[in-house]
This record gives sequence, structure tokens and C-alpha cells, in this order.
Amino acid sequence: MLVLAIFIWTVPSIFAQDQTYAEKLGYPAHARVLIMHVDDAGMSWSSNRGTIRAIEEGVANSFSVMMPTPWVPGIVRYIRENPEADAGLHLTLTSEWDDYRWGPVVGKPAVPGLVDEDGYLWGSVRDVVANASPQEVEKEIRAQVDFAIGMGFQPTHLDSHMGTLFADPEFLQAYIATGADYQIPVMIPGGHNSFLRYDYRKQAIEELKQRGEWEEGMDVPVPEILDQATELGRQVWKAGLPVLDDLHNVSYGWRFPDMEEASDKELQQFYTQNYIETIKILEPGLTMVIMHCTDPSEKFEDISTSGQRRKGDLLAMLDPKLKDFLEKENIILTTWREVMERREKIQ
Repeated sequence: MLVLAIFIWTVPSIFAQDQTYAEKLGYPAHARVLIMHVDDAGMSWSSNRGTIRAIEEGVANSFSVMMPTPWVPGIVRYIRENPEADAGLHLTLTSEWDDYRWGPVVGKPAVPGLVDEDGYLWGSVRDVVANASPQEVEKEIRAQVDFAIGMGFQPTHLDSHMGTLFADPEFLQAYIATGADYQIPVMIPGGHNSFLRYDYRKQAIEELKQRGEWEEGMDVPVPEILDQATELGRQVWKAGLPVLDDLHNVSYGWRFPDMEEASDKELQQFYTQNYIETIKILEPGLTMVIMHCTDPSEKFEDISTSGQRRKGDLLAMLDPKLKDFLEKENIILTTWREVMERREKIQ
């Protein structure tokens, strides 16, 4: 979700704010408050199994469902059987795999700009932006919310698969309006975004180095749209919804050497250590940590080549070393359900 990382980076530091959103929600000053969140539930049998294991056996405590995807009935049954689960919607406007695809829940005739020549959702964010209208986007994401509610679960939050809803200002407003109308929290990092700034700078410098254009001390350009993040946070807060201070969304880009040959033990050590190192530098506030926990079957490789990366996320969540680290660092774990309950108590 580089689109999201690039979109949200803002210049002001945490110390320029009177309070973090975590403090406004009643958490202690200087506390690091995390939502350990699994994306892509419903995408496949392996995704459902990995999500449930990360929640029940590990330190993950929140997840979101891709409503257009084939294995939604299984994860929805789990949600109905576990009504306290922190289960939201991973609003989905793309279908990015070659041989395993899905279409809009509202139907192709209702949103022709959202589908490709085969009738599936577009394979890339760029194609969605180039072909879909904001009206079609809003129609589809509201249909996904209604689909979930009709199946028997009330989403605790909304977020965006591949960051598509952050790729166009009108898409973003449709996303916020949907959350406000349904009074469902939307994932908006509208606070200090210190880690996002750090990660954006790191990625931008790496890209400049690869092109042979980096010079020490060079100013990393900032897209103008990034300056809107703070105002977006205020808009969402005004709508009666909680707001994130920061976002940790980097594990999908971690690459263990010889990833496909790595043992489970090697993957777990690598991913756990990366989580520890990156969480350690988070500033105080409410941060959502995004991961993709999959327990890949032998068939998952026919869907995606990302099985080992997703397994690494799962193994880290199951690692007692990560749990011990979070406890020793006095990190508070929370959920979207809890932060919305706190927001509702604030006038």
C-alpha cells in the first residue's frame, strides 16, 4: 500500500500537537496504543485460517474482510460464532491476482467503470482511478457494507484494500462519508504520522539511490496532497469517529534472503525481529499495525506468490518473543471496537 504511505505523510511532528488522538480517547499521555490488524480475511481458505490463528493463538486482535472474495462465508460464520471479534471491512475495489479473481458485489451493470473487459474488478489501483467514477466507487463500497450487515455481522471499522480509496480525493471523500453515515470507524491516519514519515523518507531515498540520484542531505519531495492528512483527521473526528495517530504498514515489503527456501524458524525469527525493531521506534499515540497473516496450503501458491511473506507475518504473531516484547515495552493493545466505544463517550 505504497499509495497510502505516500498519501498520508505529513510534516508536523508529534510535539507540535497538543494531544494525540490516543489521549483524546482517554489513553494515558505518552502511551503507545496499537491495533494489531490482519488484512485480507475472506480472500482464501488459507487467509481465513491464518487470520483465525493469529487472533486466537497470537497477539493480533483485529481483522477485516474482503466482501467480494470467494471465502467470505467461512469467515462470516466465524464472526457470527464469535460476536466480540473485532471484524471490519477491507473495502475492495481491485482484483489483483492472475487466475483467482472476483467482481463487484453490486453487479457489473451497476458499476461498469469498476470492471475490466472480463467483468472482474480492475487489477491495479491505477486502472480503478482511470476508469471508475466516484459515484460508482461509493455505490460499491456501500453495497459491501450492506452485504456484511445482511450476512449477520456489524463491521467494527472500514479500511481500504491496496489503498485504492486513498488514491483519488473524491474516492476518499466517499469513503469518509460512508463511515460517517453508517457510524463505522474509518482507517484514517490523521495524527502525527511519525512512522509514516520515516518510512516514506526511507523508501524515497532507496529509490533515489537505485537510480543513482541520491546525494546526502537531499530534500525528499513531498506530494502536495500529503498536507491534507491533518485536516482529514479533524473531519473524521468531527463526524464522531476515532482517528489514528500513525500507521505501521511495512511488513509486506520485508524480504528475507532466499524467501522461498526459508524454514519456518528462519521466517519467524526474521519477521519477529523486524516487528520488534519497527514497533520500538513508534511515537506515542494510536497506531494501526497492518499485516497479512496466511497459513498457506499447497494450493495457495496457485493464487499468489506472497505465501511466504504472509506466513512470516503469521509466525511473528504466534511468537512468544513478540508478545514478551509488547508487554515489556508497556504497549497497550486495543481494538477498533474499543476505540469507537471511547469515541462515543466524548462530546
